[in-house]
Amino acid sequence: LATVDPRVLALAAQVTESREQEIPPLLLKLRGILHSASLRSEESKKIKQDIYEYNLTQYCMLVLRQDHSRVSGGWATAAHLAEILSHCCVGLEVKEDPEEFYKKLLPSAIDNLLLLGRRLQTRFIRAIKDEEKQDFLRWFQTVTDAICWLLGGHIQLAACVLQNDHFLQSFIKDDVETAIVMMSVLHKVLRVNSAVLLQVNEETLHSVLDELVYKLSSTTNPVVGNAATKVLLVMAKCCKQLVKLLMARYKGLKGLLNKQWTGKGFDKDLGQLLDLLYLEQSNAKGEMPVQYHAACVIQATWRGFQTRKRLKKLPQMVTTLQRNFRVKREQELQHLQKQQEDEALKLQVQLQRQRAMRLFHERQLAVLEIIHPSQVNKYMEEVEGKSALTIQRFWRGYKARRNLHQERQSLKEYKAAVIIQRAACKFLEKQRRKKPFSAWKVPKGLTDEQRLALKQKVDDYIKLHPASQMSEEMSKELHVQAQEKLAQFLLRSRLVRRTDQQRETLLAQVNTDVELLMSAPGLAETTEKDLDVFMSRSVPVATKARQSHNTMLKYTHWPWWKKLEEDEFVEENVVPDDALNAELGTLFISGRK
Repeated sequence: LATVDPRVLALAAQVTESREQEIPPLLLKLRGILHSASLRSEESKKIKQDIYEYNLTQYCMLVLRQDHSRVSGGWATAAHLAEILSHCCVGLEVKEDPEEFYKKLLPSAIDNLLLLGRRLQTRFIRAIKDEEKQDFLRWFQTVTDAICWLLGGHIQLAACVLQNDHFLQSFIKDDVETAIVMMSVLHKVLRVNSAVLLQVNEETLHSVLDELVYKLSSTTNPVVGNAATKVLLVMAKCCKQLVKLLMARYKGLKGLLNKQWTGKGFDKDLGQLLDLLYLEQSNAKGEMPVQYHAACVIQATWRGFQTRKRLKKLPQMVTTLQRNFRVKREQELQHLQKQQEDEALKLQVQLQRQRAMRLFHERQLAVLEIIHPSQVNKYMEEVEGKSALTIQRFWRGYKARRNLHQERQSLKEYKAAVIIQRAACKFLEKQRRKKPFSAWKVPKGLTDEQRLALKQKVDDYIKLHPASQMSEEMSKELHVQAQEKLAQFLLRSRLVRRTDQQRETLLAQVNTDVELLMSAPGLAETTEKDLDVFMSRSVPVATKARQSHNTMLKYTHWPWWKKLEEDEFVEENVVPDDALNAELGTLFISGRK
């Protein structure tokens, strides 16, 4: 332990005892430790070996896979950790178990660095503000520089980089800035290890070539064209088999380079690439069989047809992509605005709570200064009791309002269902009553046996219950008595009806006078118009008539569901008697109610 750098030892202890979110900021201290010694000195190698032995290198590698949007320092911390990881791995001499370092740790480090670069590239593309885009691009370049530095110290990792899915996904992006950076990374990889093209599989090699040729054919940016041309030139110089592959796989490459990229500022590299392509073409002309040439022509024609077909659909695809991009950008802006509003609301609520708590404590201290010390406990008990009652009252009120809100909807639905069911029952009953008797449904006649049995029953009933005999004179006398009693009854009922009408008339008049007296002003405020109201019977009659007319108008404007409660199928323009009687019950007109 005496030979171990104390700074590394202390940092390892802090990392071991810290939580996961606190580890990335702690690991940033490694940069100061690494820069304290010269780059290729023995002290630097010893520091890197101590860092590796205390698993700080492994920590840096694992931390890169985290979501750094929730870490202190954000993605800038991740970019600095990528740089630290590459410096820790370059120049490190592992004596114990080197196989684990070279075959496990280094490939995992390359994978994590490429994953981090892809995340930064994605966020750069999605960023809206220019300041955010510049930050993400700078961090993305830092990560790619760390990858290139790591490849400079371990050239065997070049194949791992080219065959990595994250590298291919980042390489095929259409963004100009990141595409230039990725092509520069590929150029540096080929400069470091030119034999790597023979180590990768054919599918990966074709993917890289397809993307380079696509960038040359789909853009007019000279910076992108220069970068793609340099990469193709390095690949063609490193492996002559690639020149044959370029000539066989991309027939129109020479014409594309001549027409589109001549005079763009990189004619030297472009001329060298064209010379290699023309040289290969001249060498292959004498050896190309007729069938092979015919096959190439057919393939070129088919590829041209497919390309033209895709170009026809390109405007529609571009429109769709633009629309989707705008929709997504609008959603992100709305989400960002909502998040800002939520944060502002939370901050405002927190400030209000703090202000309320401060006022409460100040008020409590002021009261405690006034109250006698012997009464403090009693006062605190009273305050606690009132607080408990207040909390309970608010909780019960909240619970009651919540239950009422839940029951109100169910009660409304129940009442609506009852009204609809009642209306449906009335309608069905009315339809059953209106249903005419079917003439063709003739009741079944009696058979001879049933007719004889029924006749026998009637004869037996007549024998058991004989009718009483009455003479004609008795019948006439009984009829005369019935007529006299009927006349007396009608006379008495007429008198009773007249008496009832007079009673009802008096009651109506009394009710009208009572209403007038109730609504009359005081004696001090009485005018001649008020006296005319009491002396004339036409004014209250007109008032009641006006009220009755308003009642009828209100009833005609009722909604259909409200009319169902009174009577479902009443005729139009007919007001129910109950509604009118409620308004006309106290109206006195010409001695009648």
